[in-house]
Amino acid sequence: MFKSREFINGFIIFLGIGIYFLLMEFLGFSDVFFLRILNVFIIVYGINRTLKANVYDGHNDYLFNLTSGALTAFVGVILSIIALNIYIHIRGGEAYIKTLSEAFLFGGSPSVYQYCAGLLFEGLASSAIAAFTLMQYWKGKTVRNGHLTH
Repeated sequence: MFKSREFINGFIIFLGIGIYFLLMEFLGFSDVFFLRILNVFIIVYGINRTLKANVYDGHNDYLFNLTSGALTAFVGVILSIIALNIYIHIRGGEAYIKTLSEAFLFGGSPSVYQYCAGLLFEGLASSAIAAFTLMQYWKGKTVRNGHLTH
């Protein structure tokens, strides 16, 4: 079984996003756009777990950690989009997508696959930005005697 740090933390991102959006739908807040954006904090949490563990393991190479953080987020986003696609089809497909797209950035009436593709590209782009931003924090940090230093 594939058990890399990036996959485990990416799976944590997937679970967090899934639980967050199911809870929002259950509570009736799925149409509140600003609450949808807050999932970025779940992605940041997962990336930060990976980068922190890498630094504590002695991996201080910038490119290695940037790639590791981006891969973590990409795993989470791709799993989330696959699950969203399945969920949309379970909830009624095109009919359900119309309720989602009214409160989102899409114009017209996108298909399920157009909607998921749009979210995939948005998620991958924001994940890359989050990984790069977190790398600015972790850049140059090392661990000595169990304590984080610059």
